[in-house]
Amino acid sequence: QVQLVESGGGLVQTGDSLRLSCAASGRTISSYYMAWFRQAQGKEREFVGWISESGDRTYYVKAVRGRFTISRDNAKNTIYLQMDSLKPEDTAVYYCAAATRSPGSYDAWGQGTQVTVSS
Repeated sequence: QVQLVESGGGLVQTGDSLRLSCAASGRTISSYYMAWFRQAQGKEREFVGWISESGDRTYYVKAVRGRFTISRDNAKNTIYLQMDSLKPEDTAVYYCAAATRSPGSYDAWGQGTQVTVSS
């Protein structure tokens, strides 16, 4: 069973950048699609983007496309979320997730890290 731990969240200002990390343990994630989700206070969890096993393919929701970049380092068993040009509406708890059984079916989750963007 894979365990995921996010880090790197914090309080930033509009226009700033932040990089989140998601470190995996227990199993190697090199064969898993990985994704980032976020949940703003009072709202449902929403999908942010995914990255393929090798990292050669990514996909992002329209709200973050061009500002966020997902990458991975399979040697370090870690994925990243680079967030640039942050906006107040990006404020949320960010979660990483692993699709351990089939792509698109995320069944392992981290505990989340808070990102707050002040205006």
